[in-house]
Amino acid sequence: MTLQTIIFLFFAGTLGGALNAVAGGGSFIAFPALLFTGVAPIPANATNTVALWVGVTASGGAFRKHLDISRRVMVPLAVTSVIGGIAGAYLLLHTPAQTFLRVLPWLMLGATLLFVFGARLGKSGSGIADNISTSALVFASVFELIVSVYGGYFGGGVGILNLAMLAVIGMTDIHAMNALKVVLGGIINGVAVITFIAKGAVVWREGTVMIIGAILGGYLGARYSLKMPQAWIRAFVIVVGIGMTAYFFWKAYM
Repeated sequence: MTLQTIIFLFFAGTLGGALNAVAGGGSFIAFPALLFTGVAPIPANATNTVALWVGVTASGGAFRKHLDISRRVMVPLAVTSVIGGIAGAYLLLHTPAQTFLRVLPWLMLGATLLFVFGARLGKSGSGIADNISTSALVFASVFELIVSVYGGYFGGGVGILNLAMLAVIGMTDIHAMNALKVVLGGIINGVAVITFIAKGAVVWREGTVMIIGAILGGYLGARYSLKMPQAWIRAFVIVVGIGMTAYFFWKAYM
């Protein structure tokens, strides 16, 4: 690799890691950057997943004080994340992308609307209450299964999808939501990472550079987002969601 390529991939990883820590969508920076440097699509997707998974994990250190969730809620969400992550990684390695590209913009549109209006549909609160209704927990688990399949397959915008689900079941504290989003995203992509590494789909030379950048961006993005007003973070998430929805509609139907 040339020095210019190293610098380019490092900054792409840093920006992608920071974006994932705050809202999601870091793959829309990191994945095209890998393609631009000559990495083939499927290895680029696998490498992007590995790099940004490390970055998301790094951001968890900044959010750890905001993670407060009961085992009754965490266990089903974690289990569905593992199952969906495995299924999504398998689909990436064995199926074409066209079907997902057709469905994805509608999924992103629904997620953005759910994030905007979700607090009005669920009970308000800073976190998820221990007495959350069974129906709400079932909804969250099914939603998370769908999100995790997509996350294992590609993952761009998976943070927005998870934030939408958390809004619907009653979370309003954006920092607490981001903390749980990081945990769920870490599980989803962690399972996919194991699958991609086992299949030899990761390009480590480019990936190592991007991993270093993603660690820096993930931690700093999470740390500085905690200092911003929550209204700003929510507005940023909505802007990212609208932008990704428009991009996917253009990609799928234009």
